[in-house]
Amino acid sequence: MKTFALAGNPNSGKTTLFNALTGSTAHVGNWPGVTVDKREGVYKKGSEPIAIVDLPGIYSLSPYTPEEVISRTYILEEKTGIINIVDATNLERNLYLTTQLLETDVPVIVALNMMDEVEKAGDRIDVAALEKSLGVPVVEISALKEKGIAELMKRASLMATERKGTSLFTGALKEKIDKAAEHFAEEGVASPLFHAVKLLENDELEIEKKGAKELLAAVSEGEDLEAAMADARYKYIAEHFSVAKEKAKKSEALTKSDKIDKVLTHRVWAIPIFIAVLFAIFHVTFAEDFLYIGAWASLGKGLPSLDELNLSEGMATFVGIFYDGAVFSPGVILFNIFDVLFGKITEAVGGAIATEWLSGLIADGILGGLFAVLGFLPQILMLFMWFSILEDSGYMARIAFVLDRIFRRFGLSGRSFMPMIMGFGCSVPAMINTRTLADEKERVATVRVIPFFSCGAKLPILTAIAGCIVQHFGVGNPDAITLCMYLLGMAAAIVSVLLMRSTTLKGEVPPFIMELPAYHRPRFKNLMLHLWDKTKHFVKKAFTIIFVSTVAIWLLSHLSFDWHYLADERMNESILAQIGKLIQPIFTPLGFGKQIGAYGWVFAVAAITGLIAKENVIATFGTLGACLIAIGANVGGVTADTLLADEEGITSAIAMVQATGITIPALLAFIAFNMTTIPCFAAVATAKAELGKGRFVGTLVFWLVASYIIAAVVYTIGSWWWTAFIWAAVAAVTVTLIVLRNKGKLHLRKKGACHEAA
Repeated sequence: MKTFALAGNPNSGKTTLFNALTGSTAHVGNWPGVTVDKREGVYKKGSEPIAIVDLPGIYSLSPYTPEEVISRTYILEEKTGIINIVDATNLERNLYLTTQLLETDVPVIVALNMMDEVEKAGDRIDVAALEKSLGVPVVEISALKEKGIAELMKRASLMATERKGTSLFTGALKEKIDKAAEHFAEEGVASPLFHAVKLLENDELEIEKKGAKELLAAVSEGEDLEAAMADARYKYIAEHFSVAKEKAKKSEALTKSDKIDKVLTHRVWAIPIFIAVLFAIFHVTFAEDFLYIGAWASLGKGLPSLDELNLSEGMATFVGIFYDGAVFSPGVILFNIFDVLFGKITEAVGGAIATEWLSGLIADGILGGLFAVLGFLPQILMLFMWFSILEDSGYMARIAFVLDRIFRRFGLSGRSFMPMIMGFGCSVPAMINTRTLADEKERVATVRVIPFFSCGAKLPILTAIAGCIVQHFGVGNPDAITLCMYLLGMAAAIVSVLLMRSTTLKGEVPPFIMELPAYHRPRFKNLMLHLWDKTKHFVKKAFTIIFVSTVAIWLLSHLSFDWHYLADERMNESILAQIGKLIQPIFTPLGFGKQIGAYGWVFAVAAITGLIAKENVIATFGTLGACLIAIGANVGGVTADTLLADEEGITSAIAMVQATGITIPALLAFIAFNMTTIPCFAAVATAKAELGKGRFVGTLVFWLVASYIIAAVVYTIGSWWWTAFIWAAVAAVTVTLIVLRNKGKLHLRKKGACHEAA
């Protein structure tokens, strides 16, 4: 079976073409040795099936980012055919990568994408002339509308399996390149022309090879040719390839994208508009008072609650899915539907099993843990959907551009924004997305603070604790508490980046250059395929890591050290309880340690199980809440029946609060610790693959120390307001020491430079 790899610039329509070619056959894995997504599929609509590999979006084959290294290595080593996707609306810029692909010995066919947009603008591209200039097949397509794809794959399948690289350079540069290429050919190096060009461009991967520096010195005669070759490449594109494009005569009127950008990228209004967009997304996904009916009720008589309606049990359940004194948001309605369904299944399974330990294991341990996690799947997918729409429409690229001038003050480029904002959905793809950052130190700093942007898995923790504080203590508003904890995470990220970029990860902020795509409407099919991928990964995670961990928690909470089964009422004697009591003192400075009594180990255990998967915290709450009732702890009015009807872990949290006497500051510190500490195992594995061993160990230490300090600050200031002055003094001393240290290094460098000059 023939294989073709898709190569092209970001925003050129490469992913759209991949989805159109592969459809349901697409699957996602990882490239060998790294966690960068490797998307593969099969095109089955032609005379024979063709394997399709989606390479990361790149601007060139120079090793500035891990993405470019992956694409370059694949193209040179695998020798598969290349379908080069070119954005026809920005022909000259996209052809820069094309000219580099032509220098390899790999078969290339150019897919001239977005031709419908070219025609709409009144422009014209002479495809035949462009094909003659390039010397490879060129096919015009529209990936979004799936036009020309059949012709593209037909011509691709008829292509020869080998070709010789072609050079665009002339004159003295060509002579130098030919000399280097001749040397590589004599050495038996594949694609000698490509390696010769890269050598003269001072390519890092070429320079590192044995004898490369000597060859470069001999060929270049000591002249730095990197800038000259880049200039020659662009001149050649302008003179030979761009002539195929004829622009229509237009007035000075702005395009649709330009008109939109005058508002969305406005120097003053861009950030407020973006904040409003984020608020709308979170409101549609998580709000329990979607139309603010509850808020209006505080001004007078509001709509009646379920208790006031006196509905029958079945009717109350139905109405409670959509309404309870306020209309729920679409995200909450979906959550309620799943929660009711899963609750019925758990109740039925538990009642059908007569054996006590088996019923507890399956109903409480396995199903209870899994359903507690899967119940949040609709909201997490809805969050992914909105962010995908913003990204596919071209809006996210604008926000990255707008935020660049702000991020630069903190030692990061605007490109860092994309991984960070993705952290609200899931830390794993967010960390993977840092491969687009060219500076290694910027990548490390970004990876380390991504967990501070609370992912969907941490949402149940926020919801349960915030609801518990409001219902049990009668303090605050759950939405306000949740928002404040989100803001705390973002503030912690900013402070952490400032500290890292001023000390251990100092460095210049690289220039931020990106191409702003035209605004376009996201394609429904592509959006659904994207969400399907996310669903598969989430469900797979639920039935592997979370399944194993919930079973382990149940077993450890019902077994003694001599491996005897313990009923619920004896859980305080279990292995889990003993481990929890052992580690409980560690969390004393955070408010949920020794000061919350004999049952305080439940919070320590919940925090530790969260290191496996953050969803485990709420699953653990449910299990331990039932245990506290069984062993006779004082849990107020909480009963086994109310726990069974617990929708968001709030009742379980109240039971734990009643039994331990934990305070509000300690509960907030518990949230802060779980938000900022070591993320789930999947994210940890991703960070390890992205950073390498040396940086990874430092990152683990950073997460532990940062989360401990942040939680300690929250607890102490919340408990004793005057400690804020102590923390402020510590911060002032730290900043002063950093400034003095940096000035001292600067002084030493200047002194050294003066000594050398002397």
